Formats: sequence, structure tokens, C-alpha cells
Amino acid sequence: MNQSSGNGDQEASGPRGQETALKSNQPVILETQALTRHFGKMTAVDAIDLSVHAGEAFGLLGPNGAGKSTVIKMLTTLLPPSAGQAQIAGFDVVRQSSRVQRVIGYVPQALSADGTLTGYENLLIFAKLYDLPRRGREAKIRDALAFMGLTEAANQLVRTYSGGMIRRLEIAQSVLHHPQLLFLDEPTVGLDPRARSSVWQLVRQLQQDYGTTVFLTTHFMEEADSLCDRVAIMHRGSVVVTGSPTELKASLDKPDATLDDVFIHYTGDQLTSGGTYRDTSKLRRTAQRLG
Repeated sequence: MNQSSGNGDQEASGPRGQETALKSNQPVILETQALTRHFGKMTAVDAIDLSVHAGEAFGLLGPNGAGKSTVIKMLTTLLPPSAGQAQIAGFDVVRQSSRVQRVIGYVPQALSADGTLTGYENLLIFAKLYDLPRRGREAKIRDALAFMGLTEAANQLVRTYSGGMIRRLEIAQSVLHHPQLLFLDEPTVGLDPRARSSVWQLVRQLQQDYGTTVFLTTHFMEEADSLCDRVAIMHRGSVVVTGSPTELKASLDKPDATLDDVFIHYTGDQLTSGGTYRDTSKLRRTAQRLG
């Protein structure tokens, strides 16, 4: 079941709605057509159609097991689709995967920074992986550290960093090459409210200063409501609804509806969306790492 909200007039009435309307006039930077992934007889992602505009913050929401991580892996070229297509910045994620990798950044939920190295050394490794020119490499690393507020901690071992500092370093690693599109998989899971707010501010700053398009997954409805121009909600491998947070809340025709209400409405009983033992274990390991 694919649905979309038709309350665009309500969304366009305020400053946030005007910004969303402006971004909808930008070129499409990410598009999928019937993107599908099977694992044996199980369909993890079922013929989904998505489009994301340049400069937009787009959220992919859904219960554990809905297919979000599989979508991210296909879009970041880590997993080939079983059927359908996806293009990023005009490049096909299968046939032109190396071109796609040059225009995206990816911050996975799993640890991507080496705790035995300093923050600077981690960024130096990524600068080399991105094949940044040697002449400008040092300046880019220093700029990234400053942008993320990590200049003073640059020469400290990452294992001494707080959870929020680790996440900022991981974002710095992923944007060294100034990607057009940044993928964030559960960017604030395990972070305390202050660190979470810091990450939110960085995401907004990336959009404002560099025009970065952001594609994120999150289980925090407040986060999606605050950061995202539009969201898509997945359930059992399908996208069941897409729209701005304001549009989706208005679609319930319920006074003071929240995005939590929208999530429950489109995915069913909230008690069934807690995930498996493996999901819970993974989430708690991540929280322990960042806590």
C-alpha cells in the first residue's frame, strides 16, 4: 500500500513550509524505481519508489525489520538490488557504483572510528581513502575538525572521546570530500539529549553551509520532526506514506497529532514494532559504545 498526503497547502503556510516548497523545486538527487531486495524467499524491500531533492533532509522511518537498513545498504552500493533501479546524482548505484561512492558520505550505526588512533589520524586515513590531493589534505582535515568542534581534541585518542564527540568525528570522516548526499543511519542512537542536540545542529549547519542533502534513518520521531523536510514511513518492506511532517500529522485529522501518532497509525500496533532479540542487542551495544 503506497499512500501520500495531499495537505500541501497547510505545509506551505509557515516558514518551514516555504523552505520545503523551495527545496521541492530543486533537482532530484536521489531516485528509486521499484527498488527491491530479496533474501531467499523473503522480500526485505518491496518495489519502493523514492525521490529526494537536492538540499533536502529526508527521513526514512519504520519499525525494526521494516527494511530501512537494507534500503540504505543498496543506496550506498554495499548491497546489490534484486530488482528495480536507483540513481544518485544521475549515476546508477549498480552500473556506476564508483561514481556514486564519490558523491556520497555514509555514517553507519556501527563504529567507524578507530579508538586506538587520534581524531586527526582517523581523518587522515579517510582523506587518503577519498584520494584527496596531498596539497590540500591538511587544510581540509583542520577545517573538518573545526567545523565539528573537535580542534582541541584532535590529538587525543578517540577511545577517550565522549559519545557525542565520536559521532561528530564520524560525521567529519564522511564529509571530508564534501559529498552531495550524506547518509546517516540512526545518527543519535545512544546519545544523551545534549549530544543529540549537538548532532542536530551539525546536520542543519551542513545543509546551510554546504547545501548537503541528508538522508537519515531514526527511531526518534522528535528528531525526524525537527530535522526532516519530508519523511517516508516503511512497513513490512513497503513505503506506506510519504510527506512532510506537517502534512502527515494533518492527514490524521486529529487535533495536536504528533509524528508518533502518525507512525503508529501507518505501521499498526506499536507493541509489535519493538524488533527482535538481535535488534535489541544491536541497539544496546551501540548505546553502550556511545554512552
